[in-house]
This record gives sequence, structure tokens and C-alpha cells, in this order.
Amino acid sequence: MADGARPVTIGFRHHDGTISWGQANAGSLMTLAVELGVAGIEGQCGGYLACGTCHVHVSPDWIERIGSATPDEVLMLEFEPGFSPLSRLSCQIELSPALDGLIVTIPGA
Repeated sequence: MADGARPVTIGFRHHDGTISWGQANAGSLMTLAVELGVAGIEGQCGGYLACGTCHVHVSPDWIERIGSATPDEVLMLEFEPGFSPLSRLSCQIELSPALDGLIVTIPGA
């Protein structure tokens, strides 16, 4: 762990209700999901806001901390199945200590 940073723990809720947990010190939520092999998170564009393959839903109590989707995200997300006001591209969510314990849902779950 660089500089004594404490890893952030994040959960990914699957279609069957199970949660895959992972930890990371830095990077995007998408990077962590891809490293864990989370089904439904592909990240085809590599995190460059050019696809919708890392779409997640953030619960209302967390969306205030993370923030709503940017206009550029909405342009990608509005054509994705399950698009909602709680939709975000996980490549645009940077991990930080404030997100420790976050659980996101894979759309369709």
C-alpha cells in the first residue's frame, strides 16, 4: 500500500443478489471490477468515456457522495438498458476513502 493508504472496500451486487467484494487503494471503480472479473462490467473503451459497458446503479444514499452522471456520461448511458437517474459509468468514479463500503448494482440485478 503506497504511502500507508488504507484500501477502499467496494461491493458489486449481481443479478442473483450476491455481492462480490474487492479492495483497491486507487483507480476507478471500473478498473477494480475488471480486475475482479465482475460479470456485466466490461470496460471495453478502457475508461475513456466512449462506451457504456461499465454501467452501474448507485443507491440514492451514495449518489450524493459520488455525484450524478455528467452530461457526457448521460450521452453514453441513455441508450443502455436499465438507464436511470442512479446510473453511472464506473470508469468515471474514482476510488477514495469516502467510498469505503460502497455497493453498486449491475443493471438488471
